[in-house]
Amino acid sequence: MAQNFIVSRSREIAAAPETVFPYLDDLHRWQLWSPWEGLDADLHRTYSEPANGVGARYAWEGNRKAGKGRLEITHAEPSRVALDLHFEKPFRADSQVAFTLEPTALGTLVTWAMSGRKNLMMRALSPVVNMDKMLGQDVEKGLAQLQVAVERGA
Repeated sequence: MAQNFIVSRSREIAAAPETVFPYLDDLHRWQLWSPWEGLDADLHRTYSEPANGVGARYAWEGNRKAGKGRLEITHAEPSRVALDLHFEKPFRADSQVAFTLEPTALGTLVTWAMSGRKNLMMRALSPVVNMDKMLGQDVEKGLAQLQVAVERGA
């Protein structure tokens, strides 16, 4: 029986959706806010053309914490950005990532959702490691850093 996971968090940012969108749609800008950027000071990054939008790809390889993987934008419009995420190290895993941007009175409600199938390692750790709590902390950190980057105009 397949076991799936989904992790989702939201945060309101004091900026219009069209201001937030480029921080998600341009993979180069992820260095400003991604919760995983600080895991390896010597992280090796590779970007593909196009630089942003559907088909943009980003690959990384780093130390044990950062691992190795790639992501690709599969959908990009001002209200939603979706990506395929593939980890090779420290373990193999495939996930789907989606950011939705909803206008609010104060700016934009950004929701970051990550879903996929639990691989063997994730299933083995399930009794002792809560995926929602573990990944949720990273997602919350990333949304907080995204908020700072957008609101400062970085």
